[in-house]
Parts: sequence; structure tokens; C-alpha cells
Amino acid sequence: MLDKDVKEKVTLTREEQLSPREAGSQDAPFLTPIEKPSGFMMKLVYYFSRRQFGERFTPIKVFASRLPPSFGQLYGKVYSLDKKLTLRRETAIMIRARVAQINVCAYCIDATQWYVIKESMNEAKFNELEDYRTSPLFSEAERAALDYVTELTEEKKVDPAAFARMRRFYSEREICEIVYLTASEHISNLTNIGLNIHSDMLCDLAKKNRSKIPAARTDQLTVSTQKLDR
Repeated sequence: MLDKDVKEKVTLTREEQLSPREAGSQDAPFLTPIEKPSGFMMKLVYYFSRRQFGERFTPIKVFASRLPPSFGQLYGKVYSLDKKLTLRRETAIMIRARVAQINVCAYCIDATQWYVIKESMNEAKFNELEDYRTSPLFSEAERAALDYVTELTEEKKVDPAAFARMRRFYSEREICEIVYLTASEHISNLTNIGLNIHSDMLCDLAKKNRSKIPAARTDQLTVSTQKLDR
């Protein structure tokens, strides 16, 4: 039995043997980021992500790079579907941010803040998201939705009273969209948490780009990346 264990250890790749976790870095991903991917499609993904985010976007390097492209496309599809929502864009991002906040997904919290800055939303409002119940920046409709999302995320069930309150403000389609946003955000949250992927400081990048990159150019890069998700 011992010989088998030794043999299996020897066959580990150098990348696995020198993983950041073994090197003692608690904040590093459990798997070493792959800097040079194989496969034409993944090289394209790296190319476009570097154009938009520089050398960041750790989930691609740690997670998507180790799976067939269809897996990464699934994640991209989830967020491209957000464009089909009838909910206000700010409300949709707010729901994703709240779920990520509860699940303590540092990467996703940072990513939602990136959208807030990039799309010129109310940054002060998102900074008070944890205190949405008492902050004057939130409407009753937003509080009702966030109460529902918070309970669903924390308890994995919802009191009928919370649902009834939310229903006063939103249509049946919008309610289903709120459920979709809550559920789909868990996919990214658990992926990043499960692989110990932390913040890429995208919000800092957004602040920098806001003053240096024309909006039209930023939109062009976003569209180019989204083409890979189709």
C-alpha cells in the first residue's frame, strides 16, 4: 500500500507539487493558476480577458482553464442572460451583491462592485447594502426584495409573509427573475469559495479605467468578451 502511495505522489505534476497551498499561502487558490492555457478557445478567452482586466480574472486561470470550454461558456451564459431581465439593472446587481455578501465570496463582492463603478450606479447605496433595512437610500420595494433574498440565501427557505410582502411590489415574472438571480449567484459564489479564490481587486481597476479609458472603448471590450459566451 505504501509503494502505491509513493508511486502516485511521484506521478503528480510539478504544478501540483508546487501549489500555493503547499507553499504556505493561505490566501492563494487551492489550485495553481494556469498562465498559459492549451486549446484555441481558451487562449481566446485569456486574450479578451487580458484586454479588459489585465492579468486578473483568477477564476478563468484556476477553474475554467481546467475544464472543457463548454463549462466556461455556461458561466458566461448565466451573466449574459441578465440582459434579458425586466428588473432594473441596479436591482439585479444589488441582488447578486447581497447574495455574495451573505456567502462571503470576496471575488464576487468585488466583481459586483466593478459593475457598479463601471455602469455609474450609486456607489454609496451599494456601500450600505448590509444596512439596507435602515438606510434611507433603499426603497420599500428594494427592502422587500432584499429581505426575501436574504432569507432564501441564509435559511434556504422563505416565510410566506416575506414572499407576500415582495409580491406587493413585483410582477410574477420579476419574482422569478429575483429567484433566478439568487440561485445563479450561488454558482459563482461556491465555485470561488470552493477553490479559495479571493478578490482580484476589479473595483480598483474600474476606478482607474473610469478616468483613463473612454466609455465607448470599455463597452467594445465587453462586447468582444461576451461573444465567447454564445
